[in-house]
Amino acid sequence: MCNEIYLETIDCSQEPPQEEPARQYCYMAKCREWVKDFEQRNGYRPKACVVNMGCQMNARDSEKLLGILRQAGYDCVEGEDADFVIFNTCTVRDNANQRLYGRLGVAHGHKRRNPHMKIALCGCMMQEAAVIEKIQKSYSFVDLIFGTHNLYKFAELLYQCLTGTGMVTDIWDGADQIVEDLPAERKYAFKSGINIMFGCNNFCSYCIVPYVRGRERSREPKDIIREIERLAADGVVEVMLLGQNVNSYGKTLADPVSFAQLLQEVEKIEGIKRIRFMTPHPKDLSDELIQVMKHSGKICRHLHLPLQSGSTRILQAMNRRYTKEQYLLLADKLKKEIPDLSITTDMIVGFPGETPGDVDETIEVVKKVGFDNAFTFLYSKRSGTPAADMADQVPAEIAKEGFDRLLKVVQETAAQRARRFAGQTAEVLVEGVSEHGAGLVTGRMSGNMLVHFPGDAGLTGQFVTVRLEECRGFYYIGKQNGR
Repeated sequence: MCNEIYLETIDCSQEPPQEEPARQYCYMAKCREWVKDFEQRNGYRPKACVVNMGCQMNARDSEKLLGILRQAGYDCVEGEDADFVIFNTCTVRDNANQRLYGRLGVAHGHKRRNPHMKIALCGCMMQEAAVIEKIQKSYSFVDLIFGTHNLYKFAELLYQCLTGTGMVTDIWDGADQIVEDLPAERKYAFKSGINIMFGCNNFCSYCIVPYVRGRERSREPKDIIREIERLAADGVVEVMLLGQNVNSYGKTLADPVSFAQLLQEVEKIEGIKRIRFMTPHPKDLSDELIQVMKHSGKICRHLHLPLQSGSTRILQAMNRRYTKEQYLLLADKLKKEIPDLSITTDMIVGFPGETPGDVDETIEVVKKVGFDNAFTFLYSKRSGTPAADMADQVPAEIAKEGFDRLLKVVQETAAQRARRFAGQTAEVLVEGVSEHGAGLVTGRMSGNMLVHFPGDAGLTGQFVTVRLEECRGFYYIGKQNGR
């Protein structure tokens, strides 16, 4: 639906339709007329920059923002001194908020030098009332603010911002509408993220996400399949299905569909060679999903399964709804059913009430499971979450000591796991030129491990069989088979 010919046929003098996404395409056409007028008056086409500051779901949202800006007529660039700059924010940790305020200070300097510049803010951070109040009071030079529930309205809000005066603020407390068929500007030609659902119902006590992204809402399977079919036709060979808890996919649909059933449908799409997903929750990862993964020829042999803590007492305080023993049983089942599976995880150290003994239990789980990698974080108090008000906040020096002990074991275990591939051959999808040395490219194995090997940029997006020659901890140096 999104193409220049279609936009050129829209009569911008008519009242925009009420139905979506036709309404947004009408506003894209209106923005395009504004851009043409800007170019005539100033002698150049305005430039736009989207700054992604968050997770993979934010990254996919940023691609949609870029797609709309491109259709509106902007030249999309990476420099934050552009004529229109939009920050797609994260608010998982308080320091993410502080980073935005620092970036806004720099952007204000650019705006003083460029009278045409507009600054916009969107994303999770904009769903917090205290943040909006602070921006309106202390950062009044910002031109547009909107949140996570109405991102699909960006074209309409952009037009209001360009043609009006003063700050445009459009924040919704909640929404259940999912608008399909909006444009997107992909970062990679050969792979893409796909939002299959939005929001979260889990309410982990340390996490702000359910409060800023709202309750779970699943996209219709037919819309997901149609999007992936279009991506495959455009050359995409790997897709990443995205959701806060993909195990919950389909539960809110009028005709419920399980995540495992969705995966089976995606696997049928011609042209798609690899399927990834994140993030599942240990509490409800089903036997059905395990069996679908086991027998799939396309689902990657990698599962990111957040642990967060190896202490059942701390898991209960986190509201994770599983025990240490249940997690270990699940990991054991996964490895028995899918022996070549790589498991990665997330862990938090320093959660309120945690003792050195609790950290010991987490270390025990790491040793028993044998994670291929782990993202280990020091607990960061997040205002607005139940954990922020808990007693027994752990002193920073004690948390750091536990973090260092855990990290040492994680690194040793991951390195040991990585060495099991030495001397084998593996099919990798080349992602681009490597930063590890001249004349090298980087590819990714099904299990998510990176491999650097001799090659040129022309291999990007291709599957190559590589011999894994030298393990360097978390990646390999290899050589193409037959070379």
